[in-house]
This record gives sequence, structure tokens and C-alpha cells, in this order.
Amino acid sequence: MSVKDRFFLDRDKALLVVVDVQEKLCLAMDHKVLHRLTRNIGILLETAAELKLPVLVTEQYVKGLGATLTELKEKALAAPCFEKMAFSCCGSPEFVEAVRATGRTQVIVTGMETHVCVLQTVIELRDAGFEVHLVKDAVMSRSKQNWQTAVEAMCLTGAVPTCTESAMFQLLKVAGTEEFKKLSKLVR
Repeated sequence: MSVKDRFFLDRDKALLVVVDVQEKLCLAMDHKVLHRLTRNIGILLETAAELKLPVLVTEQYVKGLGATLTELKEKALAAPCFEKMAFSCCGSPEFVEAVRATGRTQVIVTGMETHVCVLQTVIELRDAGFEVHLVKDAVMSRSKQNWQTAVEAMCLTGAVPTCTESAMFQLLKVAGTEEFKKLSKLVR
């Protein structure tokens, strides 16, 4: 695999996963960081919709943590949502089956909490042979130290660290298209 193949996202190979951005869990988060997270995940959801990338959403123990934030749910109406009890999304056989059914090999990961559900999901996706692109400005934990430790651990597994704008522009590849004109407005 070339360096470019490893580090560049390809719209024909990528899918987006949004892990557990749920109402009650969000109440425990730093509001400034949460605002940035939801904005960035929103941008990625709009990018996925425009470029026709598959999107999968998960929710951890909905009875206790509530549903996915409404503002994100509205941008992912067509996306299947998987309720889970395991911390790793891969603990849900339905989620794993849905990932495999897409035929995609690159998984763009966003969500919370970075050091629990995101970390365990990334490790299991990497172990299953997927290229994982970890969107650092679209994952969060209650504590910055937990976020940092988990990001470092995921990078050690071979996950590619990225940010919202890098992911979006890699998927777009070129300027001047109608897709570019529509999506680039999201980051101005």
C-alpha cells in the first residue's frame, strides 16, 4: 500500500461512523468543545450526504444516555442507527455486518467518548483490517487528558489522525465542482 493510499481518503472506499453523541452524555461534556464537535460532525454528515458516502450511527444504552443529538440526527436521517451495550461498536454484530455490507475499507470515525467507545471501536476495526481515519476535532472526552491518551493509543494501532477539513477536502479531491462550491461554504 502506498503512502497516498494509506493517508488519503477516497469517496469510493470511505464510510462515516458517528459514535454515541447522545443527549445525556453531552450534558457531562465541556460546552465549548461539544459545540465544536457537533459542528464538525455536522460538516462531515453533510459531506457524506453530498458525496453519497454510507453513514452509520451508534447509541450506547439509550435508556440511560438518551438518543443522538437532534441536530445530528436530522443530518443523518437515512443512516441506520445501532443501539448497543458493548462499549465497542464492533460488539454489535449488526454494526459489524453493516460495515462489511458497505464494501468500504476506510472508516472515518467521530464521536464520544474518545477513551472508551471510540478507542475500543477503532482498535477492533483496525484488528479487522480496516483503514481508520480518526477525526481528532470530531471526537471528545470529558477530560482532555483522556482524549489525548486515547488519540495516542489509536494512532499507535495505525489509525490515521486527521481533522474535519482535511477529511472533507480529501474526499472532494478538486476545487471548482458543484460539490466543492456547496461543501466549502461549510468551513468558511
